[in-house]
Amino acid sequence: MSNDIININDLKSNSSFNDESNCEKVSEPPSLRIVPPLNFCPVERHLYRSGQPSTINHSFLKELNLKSIIWLAIEDPQDNFLKFIDDNNIKFFYNLGFNSIDNNSWDGLSENSIKQSLEVIVDTRNYPLLVCCGMGRHRTGTIIGCLRKLQGWNLSSVSEEYRRFTGSRGGRILVELLIEAFDVGTISMDPQFAPDWLTKSTK
Repeated sequence: MSNDIININDLKSNSSFNDESNCEKVSEPPSLRIVPPLNFCPVERHLYRSGQPSTINHSFLKELNLKSIIWLAIEDPQDNFLKFIDDNNIKFFYNLGFNSIDNNSWDGLSENSIKQSLEVIVDTRNYPLLVCCGMGRHRTGTIIGCLRKLQGWNLSSVSEEYRRFTGSRGGRILVELLIEAFDVGTISMDPQFAPDWLTKSTK
């Protein structure tokens, strides 16, 4: 063995890191469980996206001080999610621009659904705001993609962000075509209540 090689077992550490007298032993789990929902991610300041939260995520959501939630799925939310919304006096936007009788969970969002959702998002009186659907992938991805287009993002960047949340199955080409075709000029926005990050990007 070369004289330049030192066996790690021969090293002596002066650190007190491994000194048990300096360590605090954890004997029980923390009382507050901070677990984000599936596919949770901040979009912009006080604007978030995710899949449908479950009971284990409620403590995390409370830390966001949500004022509003947009629900994009055709299916009704779980009862525990509706109870969380009611208990915390959160404004709940659902069935925006579509009738659930005429749609199924595989359908894309209509232009009217996208328009109404974006008009909620561009009003800071609804913030902090969570945008979600069952899995937080395609419907949520459609709305966020159209928002990015409104911000002036190029389509390549919009598609990359959308695909990041779709998992191993990949994205749906129809979603990307819908985002590409959506006319952001149809969005009504009051500059007085528009987010700073949006007004700066659209100037």
